[in-house]
Amino acid sequence: MKSPATACLSAVQTLTYALMLMLIATAPAIAQELNVYSARQEALIKPLLDEFSAETGITVNLVTGKGDALLTRLQAEGRNSPADILITSDAGRLVRAEEAGALLARTSPELEAAVPARLRSPKGYWYGLSVRARALVYNLINVNPDTLSTYEALAQPQWRGRICVRSSANIYNQSLVASMLATQGAEKTAAWLDGFVANFARPPQGGDRDQIKAVAAGLCDVAIVNSYYLGGMMTSSNKAERIAASKVGIFWPNQHDRGTHVNISGVGVTAASDQPELAVQLITFLTRDSSQQWYAETNNEYPVRDNVPVSELLATWGTFKADPIDVAELGKLNAQAVMAMDKAGWK
Repeated sequence: MKSPATACLSAVQTLTYALMLMLIATAPAIAQELNVYSARQEALIKPLLDEFSAETGITVNLVTGKGDALLTRLQAEGRNSPADILITSDAGRLVRAEEAGALLARTSPELEAAVPARLRSPKGYWYGLSVRARALVYNLINVNPDTLSTYEALAQPQWRGRICVRSSANIYNQSLVASMLATQGAEKTAAWLDGFVANFARPPQGGDRDQIKAVAAGLCDVAIVNSYYLGGMMTSSNKAERIAASKVGIFWPNQHDRGTHVNISGVGVTAASDQPELAVQLITFLTRDSSQQWYAETNNEYPVRDNVPVSELLATWGTFKADPIDVAELGKLNAQAVMAMDKAGWK
C-alpha cells in the first residue's frame, strides 16, 4: 500500500505528464525553411520555388548572384553558411564547387532515374536541371549555311577576320575547349585554337547577346553562343533585340561526328546544410516533368530528359545531335582548357 506522500507524488507526475502532452499537441509546428543560393535570375527560378512552397508548406528563401561570386561566398562562410542549396550554370562551376568541398553528396532512386548519368555528378554532388547547347549563329546575308560544318572548321583561313566570341575567362568557352580536349586530344585542340584565334574579327568582348548583335550588324559573320540567348532575343520586349535576332540564323555544328557541345545548369546540396533531406526534396521537385517543361518554355533551354517536350520556339530550330560526353569531364579538364586558351592568345 502506497504512503500518502508517494500517492501525492505519483499524482503530480501524472498531471505533469498530461500537461506536457497537451503542450506538445497544441504547440505550433516548427516552420520548415530552405535557403537557396542561385546564379539563376530570380524570374527564372522563383516561380518554381513558390510552387514548391505551395505544395509542401516549406518556405524557400532565395539569394541570387553571379555563379563565381556565390561559390566564393559559400567558401568564405564555410560551415556557418545558411545556404542549403546551390543552383548555378555550367558543369565547370559545379565541379569547382564539388572540389572546393562546398557540396554534399546525396543520391536517391528518384534523382538517378530523373537525371541521365552523363548530366550529373558520378558521386551525387550535383544534378543537371536543364541543358544548354553552344551553337553557331551566322549572318543571313553574308553566310551560306552550307559553308558551316564544325567548330574545328572555324579555324580554316576562309574565316579570317569573320568570327566573334566572348572572352576566354567565360566558363562556357572554357567548357567548350575542355570538350575538345576530351574528344580531340591536346595536340589537335592546340592547333585548332591557334587557327581559331587568328580568325577573330575583334578582341573578345561582351556576352553572348553582344556576339549575336555583332553578327547582325555585320561586324563579324559567325559567333559561338548558347542558343537560349538567341531565343531570349527573339522573344524580347526590346525591339532592337528582336530585329537583331531576325538577321541571324542558327546552326548546329558537328552533326556528322560527335555532335554539338552541350552543358547544363545544375543544383547541389551545400556542405553546410543542416537539413539535406529537405534539400533533396526540393531538388527532386525541380527535376520532375512539369518543372522541366517550365524551364524549356521560360528560358528556351532543353530539358534533361528526352521525354519532356521542348518549347514551341526551340521546336522551330529542329532537332540536333548532342555531344554525349559526360559533363563532369568538362570540369575536370577546365584548368587544362584555360592554359591552352592562354597559350593560343585567346584573351
